[in-house]
Amino acid sequence: MDSLPLYRQLSAHYVDAIHTGSLKQGDKLPSLRSLMRLHDISLSTALQVCRAMESDGWVEARDRSGYFVRRPQRLAIAPMEEPVADVPPDPAQFVSMRARMANFMARGRHTGVKLNFAIARAAPELYPAEALRNSMTRALRQRPELLTTASSQKGHEQFREAVAQRSLRIGMTVPPDEVLVTNGCIEALNLALRAIAKPGDTVAVESPTFYGLLQVLESLGLRALEIPTSPQTGISLEALDLAIHTYDDIKAVVVVPHLQNPIGSVMPDSHKQRLAHLCESHGIALVEDDTYSDLVESDAPLRALKSWDRTGNVIYCASLHKVLAPGLRLGWITAGRWHAQVEMLKYAQTRNNEALAQIAAGEYIAGGAYDRHLRRLRERLHVQRDQTADAIARYFPAGTRMNLPRGGLQLWVELPGQRSSVNVFDAALREQMLVAPGAQFSNSGRFDNYLRINCGWPYSDAVEAGLRRLGEIVSAVRPAN
Repeated sequence: MDSLPLYRQLSAHYVDAIHTGSLKQGDKLPSLRSLMRLHDISLSTALQVCRAMESDGWVEARDRSGYFVRRPQRLAIAPMEEPVADVPPDPAQFVSMRARMANFMARGRHTGVKLNFAIARAAPELYPAEALRNSMTRALRQRPELLTTASSQKGHEQFREAVAQRSLRIGMTVPPDEVLVTNGCIEALNLALRAIAKPGDTVAVESPTFYGLLQVLESLGLRALEIPTSPQTGISLEALDLAIHTYDDIKAVVVVPHLQNPIGSVMPDSHKQRLAHLCESHGIALVEDDTYSDLVESDAPLRALKSWDRTGNVIYCASLHKVLAPGLRLGWITAGRWHAQVEMLKYAQTRNNEALAQIAAGEYIAGGAYDRHLRRLRERLHVQRDQTADAIARYFPAGTRMNLPRGGLQLWVELPGQRSSVNVFDAALREQMLVAPGAQFSNSGRFDNYLRINCGWPYSDAVEAGLRRLGEIVSAVRPAN
């Protein structure tokens, strides 16, 4: 925040006041002279504050009257439609993402990208680097042998205890011995699917879904059965139930219940309970990827799907990659009735994780600093997400659709006229901008006219200009016939 220009810091302050309701639609902003006096700034800076808010769509100037809070433009953009859930899904397919993803990734690496709207992380300055560094320094001072001694196979006890303790907040009672530390959530998903299924088996996934999951399925030789997913409530239970009665070989269901990647849906508790019961009653393993739940804007922690698990049928996977420290690659898995098998697979696949990062993260998440960090992170992401959504509403062509999620790092945007996101990707890359085309998030071809756009970086003049140019590129792409 402090790295932003002063006028941007002050405009963010007043945008926060709009979010909290301190300033409502139609309210007048303090006059320029009042802003100068309140914040000890020059007339030029006061003007920049008001004009930045006007440019972002938060206020409007009225002749000889000043600046007034207006209805944000993003509220005028149409929400996405609910998926069709009463027809059987397409037959399960062997996933074939390798060539497609290799092409996207290689071109992105070799183009000299200046604006990256494709990632799903926050800016480095939004994470508590200094606190984690201090924790590591203390750990090494007290135990210099950490770097030369093998760590525990399950993971460091302090970290596993901290994870188990925080799990109580989301309705889970997990002994530390049943927490297995992994290299991020991707390894946890790999272990879960290897324990549950064998090559050729079918796994039901949300549609659209995170392309990393599709890559995991491909690497394991599994078939993906894509289930329609609501932008509001997550995977369609009606469509999943129909699929279960249509196909008799579904071995697992993989879902992201909170801030689903890429669409941002959050499952209601009733939906989670029904999903857990549906899978259990049909003997189908349920894999929960809970990477994003700490980013949900909620008065209380959201219950995990696994909190409704009574038979060990839910495998819970999570990580700190998005919420605390992308550089640590710290995740964990609680595997229910597959615990012993997952532990064996972890030993065979990657052995133990190093202890230093676990000690630092365990100390941090066990204290009050972690919750304070999460509040700050959610507040910053809220402002950045609204600013990005307003820019999309301003600059993208008429007919664009978008849902504003209850938190998180990204927006899922539907392009009008069936415009190809791959063509947008190509054109944007030529101008050193990287976007995530919808074609990455499905093996069905249904989402080519979508983009996932990151909101994790502080909104700046460069981001504003990039979104304006991206809107022009989308407008220039020829709609499908």
